Amino acid sequence: MADALTLERSASAHTNAKMQVVNLVKRFENAATGQSMEALSDINLTVQKGEFLTIVGPSGCGKTTLLRILAGLIEPTSGQVLLDGVPITGPSPTLGFVFQSDNLMPWRTVWDNVGFGPEMRGERKKDYAPRIEHLLELVGLEGFAKYYPHQLSGGMRQRVNLARALAIEPDVLLMDEPFAALDAQMREIMQDELLRIWKETGNTVIFITHQIDEAIFLADRLLILAARPGRVQELMDIDLPRPRTLEIKRTPHFTEMADHVWHGIERQVRASIRHEQFASGAPKRSGAELAS
Repeated sequence: MADALTLERSASAHTNAKMQVVNLVKRFENAATGQSMEALSDINLTVQKGEFLTIVGPSGCGKTTLLRILAGLIEPTSGQVLLDGVPITGPSPTLGFVFQSDNLMPWRTVWDNVGFGPEMRGERKKDYAPRIEHLLELVGLEGFAKYYPHQLSGGMRQRVNLARALAIEPDVLLMDEPFAALDAQMREIMQDELLRIWKETGNTVIFITHQIDEAIFLADRLLILAARPGRVQELMDIDLPRPRTLEIKRTPHFTEMADHVWHGIERQVRASIRHEQFASGAPKRSGAELAS
C-alpha cells in the first residue's frame, strides 16, 4: 500500500495544489529539564487552490501549532510547507490569519482597522480605499465604517477581523476558531456568511474548529488530527451539495458524518486518557467513569 506522502504527491500532480505539507514534525524543547515534547508527527497534506479545508481533533493535538507553522509564524523541527511550490520561511502577505480573538485596535475606527494591513505595506490610501469599502460591504458593515470596536457586537467585531485579513488580498486564509467566542445563534449566522464570502473571494481556506457540525458544514474536506503527537488520522471528503444552507445540518447524511467524526475523535481522547494514566501510574478508570 502506498504511504500517505506518495498518495498526496500523486494527487497533487494531477490537481491544482496551493499548499503542501511534507513530512512535517514539530517538537518543543524544555530548556529547564532538557526534555522535548513532540507536538506534530509526520504530517503530509495537500490543499488545493480554492479549497475549504477544516481541521478537528482532540484538545492538545496540535491544531493551532500546525496552523501557525502554515502561516510562517513558527518554524517546524523538520519537514516543510510549500505555497505554490515555494517553501514558506516566514510570514507572508499572501497568507491571511484570523485569530480566535479579534485583536482589533480600540483607538482605530472600523475602516482604519480593516485598512491597517495595506497601510503597513505602504500602499497609498487612495489606492486601497475602494478595496476597504468593498470589504465592508462584503461583510455587511458598510454603515459602520466610523464606529469603534467597543461600539460593536461580538459578531460584528469578527466581521471586521475577517475583513482586515482579506484586505491584504491573501491567497490563503488561515482561521483559528474564529467563531469560538460567539453565541450559538450568531455562530451559525457567521458560518453562513463565511461561505458566502468564500464563494465571492475564491480564497483557499484552512479553518480550525472544535465544533464538528461547523467543520462539516463549511468544508470540502475535513482533516481529523490524532491525539498528541498530532498526525493525520483521517482526511474525508464532505460530499454535501453547494450552495449549502443551515437546514442541511438536520439531514440524515449530515448526522451520519457528524457521528463518524465524533467517534474518531472519541477514540483518540480515550486512548490519550489511558496513556496518561499508564504514564502517571494512576489507577485505571472504568468505561462508565470515562463516559461521565
